[in-house]
Amino acid sequence: MSGTQSRPKVFVTRRVPERVLAELEAMFELTIHDAEQPLTRRELLAGVSGQDGVLAMLSDAIDDELLTAAGEQLRIVANYAVGYNNIDVEACSRHGVLVSNTPDVLTTTTAELALTLMLDVARRVTEGDRMLRARRPWIWTPTFMLGATLRGRLLGIVGLGRIGKEVARLAEAFGMQVVYTRRSGPDAEVPWEFLTFDELVARADVITIHCPLTPETHHLFDADTLRAMKHDAYLVNTARGPVVDEAALADALLAGEIAGAALDVFEREPEVHERLLECENVVLAPHLGSATDETRDAMGMLCVSALNAVLLDDRVPENALNPTAARIVA
Repeated sequence: MSGTQSRPKVFVTRRVPERVLAELEAMFELTIHDAEQPLTRRELLAGVSGQDGVLAMLSDAIDDELLTAAGEQLRIVANYAVGYNNIDVEACSRHGVLVSNTPDVLTTTTAELALTLMLDVARRVTEGDRMLRARRPWIWTPTFMLGATLRGRLLGIVGLGRIGKEVARLAEAFGMQVVYTRRSGPDAEVPWEFLTFDELVARADVITIHCPLTPETHHLFDADTLRAMKHDAYLVNTARGPVVDEAALADALLAGEIAGAALDVFEREPEVHERLLECENVVLAPHLGSATDETRDAMGMLCVSALNAVLLDDRVPENALNPTAARIVA
């Protein structure tokens, strides 16, 4: 791009880390919603109008309506997340808009959080914390607040992508046995046993969810699935909230059908099902899977790189989800 040309216009839908913001401001004519709270739908549609690129968050619905509101000059939507169920990728392709995400950089942090949640719910750490903060009387006894150890337990991984594989590696360090299931069938390159979904649900002591949200996985863990789990099993979800039917999970927890659950994501985020708040045997985290300084910076820089590739270098970035949709103007 020559010095006489105006810089591409980019709209950022939420506050981003300082390093990411500095890079964006150096490259683009930037408009940013500099707040933690999301835009209303009306504000979002107005904000994208006339923009060449959009840096979107996972709570921003990117669909035909938004793409039309943005205008024909829009060339890229960079999603500040690895998951992209908030984006209608087919609609973007029809409009000639490239979509990118942030793969790889959040694998370790999300896997670490999954293990953290397993340990927390199994050892009743958050439950104990609530008890102490409520100033309820207690004293150590041999039978006080007994939990479960992970060593020797069977971990069932639903969805064996990058994060699922890292969870398996970390779980083995805790002495867990690992099995997995995935829709595409066994992976000959991994050492763990493949089970069908029903087999895994029936056998696993801990189930951790790492599959994408699709029409097929929506409410994958419903009342029937939860009822099929072992009564002393735990469920952990760091993937996408709607994979679990929260109402059915609350029923299962309150009825003692499973031992406990730990959730980092929710069906109607940031709302949490009211009855889950009543359950002592559930750990609730506010979507902390990628929440470290290093990871959030790295995610943002992947977005910057994708915007730069399309809007300044006229090339398709490696993290493009629909590379054939890009309108390259070389």
